[in-house]
Amino acid sequence: MKARLALATGLLLCSAASGEEHHISQKNKTFAPLELKVRAGDSVVFHNDDDITHNVFSQTEGAEFNVKLQEPGSASPVVMEKPGVVDVRCAIHPGMKLRVVVEE
Repeated sequence: MKARLALATGLLLCSAASGEEHHISQKNKTFAPLELKVRAGDSVVFHNDDDITHNVFSQTEGAEFNVKLQEPGSASPVVMEKPGVVDVRCAIHPGMKLRVVVEE
C-alpha cells in the first residue's frame, strides 16, 4: 500500500514538473499566434505548417535556443525554463517575430 502511494505521488510530481505543451504554427512566413503566455517549465512546440524551411531561434539572454533547419511538416519542442520575455525569430525570414511571455 505504501509503495503504491509513493508511486502515485511520484507520478503526480513528475507530470506537474513537466509543464504544459503549447503550439505555435509557422504558416505564410508568420508565427501564429504572434504572442504567447506560458509558465516556466512549459514547452512550446513549433510546427512548420509552411511549404518552406524555417530556422526558429532566440538570442534572448538566459533563454537562447536554435532548432536549426526545420523542414515543412516537422515540429520542434522548446522548454521555456525561466520567467521573462523571449523574443523568437526565424533566421531565414527576418520578418517572422514571436513574443513568448514566460510567467512563474
